[in-house]
Amino acid sequence: MTDTTTLTGARAPAPPARPTLRTYVLLLKPRVMALVVFTAATGYIVAPAPLQLWPSLLSILLIALGGGAAGALNMWWDADIDILMKRTRNRPIPSGRISRQATLNFGLALSAFSVIALGLVANWLAAALLAFTILFYVVIYSIWLKRRTPQNIVIGGASGALPPMIGWAAATGTIAPESVFMFLLIFMWTPPHFWSLALFMKDDYSRAGVPMLTVTHGHPATRRQIFVYACLLAATAFLPVAWGSAGPVYLAAATVLNLRFVLGAWMLMRRDDATAKADEFAAEKRYFRQSLSYLFLHFVALIADYVLWGAVLPWFAGS
Repeated sequence: MTDTTTLTGARAPAPPARPTLRTYVLLLKPRVMALVVFTAATGYIVAPAPLQLWPSLLSILLIALGGGAAGALNMWWDADIDILMKRTRNRPIPSGRISRQATLNFGLALSAFSVIALGLVANWLAAALLAFTILFYVVIYSIWLKRRTPQNIVIGGASGALPPMIGWAAATGTIAPESVFMFLLIFMWTPPHFWSLALFMKDDYSRAGVPMLTVTHGHPATRRQIFVYACLLAATAFLPVAWGSAGPVYLAAATVLNLRFVLGAWMLMRRDDATAKADEFAAEKRYFRQSLSYLFLHFVALIADYVLWGAVLPWFAGS
């Protein structure tokens, strides 16, 4: 099988001799990278260490590049199934803008650079966590789990949950309960987030032979699992408050966000396929979009708490 041969026997267009800068940017999965940047930056900002401009910016940039390298390696491995899915068939490899070999070379080189540079700029604990993140996403999730088990997202979500821990480690050189709580928040959020997407993208996964829960167990079971994980996620979200590392801003945000998220999962669980197909999975699509704002607003609240209680109020008290 050549680089341009797909599982269907069709051949993608021959890649251009010189891929453009935009092609390389797309290999980094910029949307995913944005989440990596934001959560890693949150971990760095709220960590109990002096915030130095250039070390922090360089550390966050290198964490983002490491996440992008993992994304490129994922595209290299998944090129054969990406061309079968509407959501991914326009990615650089299946669309013929770059070869699999060039993507592999790019991903490996960027992985090595980001890990080594982070070790030199920040510390080797942060670099080790970044290396583990890349390895876990590519080998454990993409190569091992994704095509073998409907629990692919549950276990594989660990890789996407590590950036705030890496940011914290880059700032402090340590792993602390506060950084683990941020990891757990993303880890528990990942299944309901991706399963709500899978509810209205089931045909894509079926066509590609990916054993997503919607394919192996059906929509009703997936909706029940979304509700179960939404409840577990809600409990996880209050760990920073119970530990004392988050204040009233985060508490208020977490209360509202988790009530809405669990209620939304409950309403989703009560839907049937006939209703969902009739309205073109409108509720499922809304819940997927809600899951994006859910995570973003939790991390915004953590930063807001840090700024208010760690900087603004002490400044007023000392003035």
